[in-house]
Amino acid sequence: MTTEKLSFREKLGYGLGDTASNFFFQVFNLFLMYYYTDVFGLPPAAVGAMFLVTKVIDAVSDPIMGLIADRTNSRWGKYRPYLLWGAVPYGVCGYLMFAGSPDMSPTAKLVYAYVTYTLMMLAYTIINVPYSALMGVISPSSIERTKVAGYRFICAFAAGWMIATFVGPLKELLGGGDEATGFRITMIIFAVLSVILFWTTFATTKERVVPHRVKTDVRLDIKTLLSNGPWAILFASAIVTLMNIAVRNGSLLYYFKYYVGDDGTPLLLIFDKTAVFLSLGLISMIGGILLTRYLAQHFEKRILMIALTLLNALSMAAFFYIPPDQYWLMVTVNCIGSFLIGPTPALVWSMYADCADYGEWKSGRRITALVFSTVQFAQKMGLAVGAGLLGIVLGSFGFVANEIQSETSMMGIRLMFSILPAALAILGAAFIFFYRIDQQTIVEMEEALAQRHEDSAVA
Repeated sequence: MTTEKLSFREKLGYGLGDTASNFFFQVFNLFLMYYYTDVFGLPPAAVGAMFLVTKVIDAVSDPIMGLIADRTNSRWGKYRPYLLWGAVPYGVCGYLMFAGSPDMSPTAKLVYAYVTYTLMMLAYTIINVPYSALMGVISPSSIERTKVAGYRFICAFAAGWMIATFVGPLKELLGGGDEATGFRITMIIFAVLSVILFWTTFATTKERVVPHRVKTDVRLDIKTLLSNGPWAILFASAIVTLMNIAVRNGSLLYYFKYYVGDDGTPLLLIFDKTAVFLSLGLISMIGGILLTRYLAQHFEKRILMIALTLLNALSMAAFFYIPPDQYWLMVTVNCIGSFLIGPTPALVWSMYADCADYGEWKSGRRITALVFSTVQFAQKMGLAVGAGLLGIVLGSFGFVANEIQSETSMMGIRLMFSILPAALAILGAAFIFFYRIDQQTIVEMEEALAQRHEDSAVA
């Protein structure tokens, strides 16, 4: 089977869409919990509860968006139109999350947080479900999709590096010492950039996989999804993996502020300890992503996912034992762990696309957006549960914002930054053990689907 190789322009254009996503996604991972508790003035337990409660909406909106996108037919394709029309609402809602005033009453602040967070998650769903599904139809070749996924996550973590490196200094510089104003102005910048980048993705990509024509039936689509064993494995793994990310990233600012003692004093030029730690870690992760293509060509994705995840878990657990004055040891261990985990996002997203192929291969129905929407819901659920767990645990350990922490609350911060995310990473690897789409299966699927699509086009 011969497959058109995707151009550098298209692979980069697709990747820039995840740069746009991560301008907000990484802010939420790294700064949102801190913003809500230490800047906006909400209790950590209330924030944790909000993250969990609002997932009820995502449980409905994500699969519905997947069903809608799979049924969309336009001159631009099924998924690309949403990049064009969803970009501006996405940018506006992301900015509004940081536009509230800390002087509002406690009740008003909580209501404002619920409303703006919910609106942002809906905007995220409307644009990111089609964006993710686009990778499943950008090429019929698994290896080409893996290459695209590599570009995607280089761009994603480049955005993460920008957020980790510059949000802290920018909020101080633009806010003149007022963190609320600094966050607000900083997010205007990233909101505008996000809109421009999503439009760039729309303009530079193309949908190439045209599914075999079948009768529209929501019940059959859902039945096809639920009978897809590899999808179910990745769904479960996504929940615990993103719980791991949410717990660790959400606790990072607390870890450095209260345990390491980062008071914002510049360590390198204008960058403090936290920014340097994050920046070097993300650069190391990008280095790991550059190995994705090589690794995917020489090893089974499943084996790579398990091995790299377990090694990263070991690096996270090590932080429980590193003394607070060993900053550069922390940086070194984090860089090693980040490098090891670098290839896994691209690998797992290409595995999601393989699951869409697998479902069509077995059932004759292609439900690309539904597959990606439910996995995205699993990820958002994992992030919400992880962030909710972080808020609840901090509250139960007696955390008080902007105060000297007790031994008990300090222990809670340390556990949330090391042992708990490591345990969740191990659980995620355990799920991947049961994933059963190997390279031989991929070759069989691609050949069978290519013939089926050719026959459908002739008919």
